[in-house]
Amino acid sequence: MKYKLEWKYKLKGGQGVFFTSDWIDAELAIQSGEELEKSGKGTEITYYDEEGSTWNTKELKKLWAEIEEEPHDIVVFFDGGYYKEKKQAGLGVVLYYKQGKKKFRIRANELFDEMDTNNEAEYAAMYFAVSLLEEQEVHHMSCEFKGDSQVVLKQLEGEWPCYEDDLNYWLDKIEAKIDQLKIKPTYTPITRKENKEADKLATQALEGKIVHSKMQII
Repeated sequence: MKYKLEWKYKLKGGQGVFFTSDWIDAELAIQSGEELEKSGKGTEITYYDEEGSTWNTKELKKLWAEIEEEPHDIVVFFDGGYYKEKKQAGLGVVLYYKQGKKKFRIRANELFDEMDTNNEAEYAAMYFAVSLLEEQEVHHMSCEFKGDSQVVLKQLEGEWPCYEDDLNYWLDKIEAKIDQLKIKPTYTPITRKENKEADKLATQALEGKIVHSKMQII
């Protein structure tokens, strides 16, 4: 979840001007608010989250102490590979997140049979990604999903219509799972080069090399 600050900046003579920050993570928001308070120049500090809720510094610090021990600052890369002759899909997902003071990376793939198109494989990879979030007990969090499939990302955003029944099947499953977990998603298109980790995992799945690893990163 991202937050922004609104505060009143004291001017000479007692007047004040209100300022609003960019959207930033909770830790940086709290640090900024505390420094404004210590300087004596910032008063009437209010924090807003992406859902419109408001907090003061003490309330946000208490909330952050709880959130910090759960997976947060989540970024998900996904990709689907397709083997037309065998109608198989290789699904690849890389999940980055913070928990406590540590950062983690999960790499996972899966082989899926009975796929008809490459677009269906991309949708299946996206569903696999959301299922991994459920395994990590992620809920009520903002998550950024990155992929190189414009079709999947634009249709999930609702910008492009989806007319194919097989893709609508996956679209409904993904949206239902996201709603169940109360995830606030953002969708970011990236190039295949930027998505090389997930692409490699998808290829490995098609080759019969199944991966599921978790590691702490610096």
